[in-house]
Amino acid sequence: MINRVRRLRKERLMTLEALAERSGVTKSYLSKVERGQSVPSIAVCASLAKALEVPLDSLFADAEELSEVTVTRAAERQALTSPDEPGTRYEGMALDAGAKSMTPFMLHPPLDDGPSPFRDHPGEEFVFVHEGRVELILPSRVITLDRGDCAYFKATTPHRLRSLGTRRATVLLLVSHDHDTPDDARPPYSHLP
Repeated sequence: MINRVRRLRKERLMTLEALAERSGVTKSYLSKVERGQSVPSIAVCASLAKALEVPLDSLFADAEELSEVTVTRAAERQALTSPDEPGTRYEGMALDAGAKSMTPFMLHPPLDDGPSPFRDHPGEEFVFVHEGRVELILPSRVITLDRGDCAYFKATTPHRLRSLGTRRATVLLLVSHDHDTPDDARPPYSHLP
């Protein structure tokens, strides 16, 4: 993804400053992303994709590789974060699919609630617990989800997940793209790194 952000930015003749301003991400953080020193959250990726005017999944797959039907075998899921990542670990699925209205991920939320910030972004999210137990933490309440449980919510609601128990849970996450919300009605991204 690192080279894709840089390549897409350069293809659009955008400076780091311009992309930082359009995405609401700081220039220093964006520079770290492009150099591979930092792995952005899904919310930051969504913001970058919007600023670059590309689908979210194009940050993870080359446009030339996209196809109409995509099968992702379990062993072929692409790690989007390091296995040593203390925060949420993401695995990409269906990255080679053509234009779509949602992007699927397998994620493994951290075990502790630590200092991880709430995330929010345009669109909607669907969370399905495949293995383990998780807490969906919202500003107003905490919802425990067991294996087989799911939650669907507006992604503009600040949220975060954490695994319960001794092992990280495995969660299917579907992120929909909000194509109908005008730019000036979307929430600011000042809370993002």
